[in-house]
Amino acid sequence: MSQTRSYPRLVQTEAGEIEFRLMAPDDEAAVLDFAQQLPVHDLLFLPRNISEPKVLSAWVKEIERGAITSLLALKNGTVVGCGTLVRDPHSWSPHVGDIRMVVSRDVRGQGVGRALSQETFALALGAGLEKLSVQMTVDQQAAITLFESLGFKAEALLSDHVRDVNGNKHHIVVLGHNVAQVRGQLEAYGLPGAVEGLAEAGPDG
Repeated sequence: MSQTRSYPRLVQTEAGEIEFRLMAPDDEAAVLDFAQQLPVHDLLFLPRNISEPKVLSAWVKEIERGAITSLLALKNGTVVGCGTLVRDPHSWSPHVGDIRMVVSRDVRGQGVGRALSQETFALALGAGLEKLSVQMTVDQQAAITLFESLGFKAEALLSDHVRDVNGNKHHIVVLGHNVAQVRGQLEAYGLPGAVEGLAEAGPDG
């Protein structure tokens, strides 16, 4: 059921034409510049603080190793978003993928977040994963709504689970999407390709 996702891809948004492509080692400096311009709170979307050079370098090594797949959104050659799929084939959950996503404030509310979430979701589907999860702080309601539109549902609330660089603790909500279950239900009704179509739906964001 897995399929190959080809890049680069061009998508028209209210912010203009956005290019999606996989992050490569040569992108490290551009991604660091993007990350360092993000509000501290936004970085809590990611499992690591990629605004720190040494952390980003380790992140790039994980990409090279194949443990992380990062998708960049670029406008006129500048990084304006990053969607990441994390999976560990050697863990007890090789069938599960963890999605993280951040978007520049300059393009928010112009459809870039929606397009990036759809593309990252489609990338995860193409990897043949059975379940997807995403985490965010409870006050990031726009992001929660965005992923709920893709079929994600709240599964857990983790109190004081992350601490930002200022020492403030934040609650985290965990959303999950049982891709295998939904795919099985759709196939039972003779709609085997409908799950992939879910990645094309969603509200403007």
